[in-house]
Amino acid sequence: QVQLVESGGGLVQPGGSLRLSCVASGNIFSIWAMGWYRQAPGKQRELVATLTRSGIANYANSVLGRFTISRDNVKNTLYLQMNMNILKPEDTAVYYCNAIVDSQTYWGQGTQVTVSS
Repeated sequence: QVQLVESGGGLVQPGGSLRLSCVASGNIFSIWAMGWYRQAPGKQRELVATLTRSGIANYANSVLGRFTISRDNVKNTLYLQMNMNILKPEDTAVYYCNAIVDSQTYWGQGTQVTVSS
């Protein structure tokens, strides 16, 4: 079992920035990849970025060059830096963290990000 708790969401104006955090606990040594997904109202959940245990990152085209995924192994925390000056209203969504352990996928409860002036 893996537990994931996201934080860092909020209201941000276009051009602002946020850093989302996801703290993992439980059987963390069996995690081979983690990622961020998002779901906007009326839309399906979509991939934002993933990071494997070996450090390979993958990004959705819509966020490439704007968002950065990283992790702190000491703090058991996954981050998503949503870069300054290039947040867009279409980035508004609930952002979810996930972790893959063998054939199982665990999800956090999500954190709301709203981009609005």
